[in-house]
Amino acid sequence: MKISVSVNGKSQEHDVEPRTLLVQYLREACALTGTKVGCDTSSCGACTVLLDGESVKSCTMFAAQADGGSVTTIEGLANTDGSLHPMQQAFHEKHGLQCGFCTAGMVLAAVSLLDENPNPTEKDVRFGLEGNLCRCTGYHNIVEAVLAAAAAKEAK
Repeated sequence: MKISVSVNGKSQEHDVEPRTLLVQYLREACALTGTKVGCDTSSCGACTVLLDGESVKSCTMFAAQADGGSVTTIEGLANTDGSLHPMQQAFHEKHGLQCGFCTAGMVLAAVSLLDENPNPTEKDVRFGLEGNLCRCTGYHNIVEAVLAAAAAKEAK
């Protein structure tokens, strides 16, 4: 089947098998490998992307379900001038990553979280990111990064 999706602001049209997962579509048809396949069971969140502004686990939905929608991956999050998105900058400054495998999904989930709750508490952040796993950090720096991004957003 033919699908048309805006991916990181660029129109994409591809023929896909109806059973093609969104994560496979992004990685294979669009050549965007920042979205990771982690667990294949929607437990880890490494595949998290934004679909029409909402965070979704791209391993749990078919590419055809995104037809007509707008997908943002980690590759499309930075500003058009190449500078980092405030959440990416906060993860960098607060050392919210180690190996980096979960980072793309974690960052996109955090962006969605702040869209829903622009002034979260530490508890809100921990609850909001509970569907994204990190096996390297203790989550402390990730939480600090999200809180810092929220504070920077509020200061504007």
